[in-house]
Amino acid sequence: MTTGPKENATGFARETDTVTLTRARRGDMRAHAAIYTTYSRACYTLAMRILGNAAAAEDVVQDVFLKMMDAIKSYRGDAPFGAWLKRLTVNAAIDQLRAQRYVDSEDPERLFANIAEMSVTTPDDSHDAMALLQRLPPRARLVLVLHELEGYTHKELADLFGQTESYSKSILSRSLRRLHDWLSDRTDAMELGQCASPK
Repeated sequence: MTTGPKENATGFARETDTVTLTRARRGDMRAHAAIYTTYSRACYTLAMRILGNAAAAEDVVQDVFLKMMDAIKSYRGDAPFGAWLKRLTVNAAIDQLRAQRYVDSEDPERLFANIAEMSVTTPDDSHDAMALLQRLPPRARLVLVLHELEGYTHKELADLFGQTESYSKSILSRSLRRLHDWLSDRTDAMELGQCASPK
């Protein structure tokens, strides 16, 4: 069975035709607008997952598409265009975190040292995936989002952070364990509440 381009592809998996890319390389604003229409939602969603802040995610989208207008001239088609644009989005989001000094700690132990202070849940956010993600330290959230949701390998993450593969594996393992603990704690608390409620 062969698989070809899917018309219902979403996010960065959507394809842009070669005519639009050629026109965009020449600076055609309608082609840039078409690319923005195709990928801006995926760009925003990824930035939001990493940053957890709508205004910051919007800034990333603006930054990415402004940079793309120049950078597309050097796009050679070695990788699918959506994958190339995803990389620009990840880099822009990391730049945002660095500007806010949220990715300074490279030691996994120090990264999770103060996480106990963040472990209080409210009924509203106990099972909200975005709320749980935001309770992780920014670098831990970045590793988890890129590996688990965006399909980055540990080798790619090692290259991105200038670390070994065991570095991202350690952070990912701790992040998943922490999320599991938060969900377990909340489930236990809900079950206790149900047992204690009058019948």
